[in-house]
Amino acid sequence: MSVNYGSKRIVVGAHYGLRDWLSQRVTAALMAIFTLIVIGQVIISRGPVGYDTWSGIFSSQWMKVLTFVVIASLLYHVWVGMRDIWMDYVQPVGIRLAAQIFTIVWLVGCAGWAIQVLWRL
Repeated sequence: MSVNYGSKRIVVGAHYGLRDWLSQRVTAALMAIFTLIVIGQVIISRGPVGYDTWSGIFSSQWMKVLTFVVIASLLYHVWVGMRDIWMDYVQPVGIRLAAQIFTIVWLVGCAGWAIQVLWRL
């Protein structure tokens, strides 16, 4: 006689949470490193910190590329977090879909605006 404890359930999508958790940690680490680089640049540039100083920091090509990578990481970080919030706390499927679409449109708009600002310097 076989003893069966609990209900039988099919586990679907194992390790998807691990991938999202890891991607958020990696993007957060990248943003932290970028923040330290910017703080280092500000400390190295002596004198008052004004528009010229900020423009000088972000004028080199490597800094623009690094900033773009960090912006893309930030957008992905936000997407994973907001998607998880919508999936966990919004039960009606239609409202959840609308919230996810709004989030995607908002993040794409923010990406376009950030690229415009970054390459305008």
